[in-house]
Amino acid sequence: MASTAPRLSPETPDAGREPATDAGFYSEYLDFLSNVERLHRLLLDVVKDEFERLGQLDINSVQALLLFNVGDNEVTAGELKSRGYYQGSNVSYNLKKLVEAGYLHHQRSEVDRRSVRIKLTDKGHVIRDAVAELFERHAQTVAEDEVLGADGVRGMNEGMRRIERFWMDRIRYIY
Repeated sequence: MASTAPRLSPETPDAGREPATDAGFYSEYLDFLSNVERLHRLLLDVVKDEFERLGQLDINSVQALLLFNVGDNEVTAGELKSRGYYQGSNVSYNLKKLVEAGYLHHQRSEVDRRSVRIKLTDKGHVIRDAVAELFERHAQTVAEDEVLGADGVRGMNEGMRRIERFWMDRIRYIY
């Protein structure tokens, strides 16, 4: 099935040089990259729609996922970034907004006064639980409707982990 979403440009990064792979694989790789982007945006939309359905309009989907990923842990913003959940300055902005709205509790570290540890408040746990319930319902429906079997999910996860390692190795190589 052909995708109607915009595709990444198939231009080679080094003009005049042929890609190391055949054109078919290159095209599939670009489809994969587009799918990663599209699935991330769709995940945010799914979470947003769930919170609209619940009438929970004071939190956005990125913030809800952040609360879900904090879970029962006490973490710093840096730890969230190092786990690969969030990148860039929007982490600090969203954490600040979640503290102001009463979803997160924050406390300066006794050891390093520059570091702030965060954990969910009771209000934050409600949001985390709502996201967990959404994901549980979806997992059950995916399994029941045979959208993707357990082997398919495992295979996709393994493939994604391999791509993650590949990209991380490239980033380390650059620096």
